[in-house]
Amino acid sequence: QVQLIESGGGLVQAGGSLRLSCAASARAFSTYVMAWFRQAPGKGREFVASVTMTGGTTDYANSVKGRFTITRDNAKNTVDLRMNSLKPEDTAVYFCALRATWSSQYDYWGQGTQVTVSS
Repeated sequence: QVQLIESGGGLVQAGGSLRLSCAASARAFSTYVMAWFRQAPGKGREFVASVTMTGGTTDYANSVKGRFTITRDNAKNTVDLRMNSLKPEDTAVYFCALRATWSSQYDYWGQGTQVTVSS
């Protein structure tokens, strides 16, 4: 059984910063790709960022590139998303997700943490 728990969401003014964290209970955490997704009110779920098992390769949605940074700490079984220069359009529920490195499917999801950016 794999469980993911997000934390760090909250209310922030436009231009501000937040750091989200995800703690995973997975065995051999470093063998998984970790990612963040988000879902805005009335919108579908969208990809935000991912990081490979060693942390050497990252991927970002164009909408957040240059503003968000994803990192992982395999010793702590955590992945963080540092968000800078936040915009109102970043408002969403943010989900941590996990997949095996050989898979294209994210099968494990956290419950989400709310990020609200006010203008």
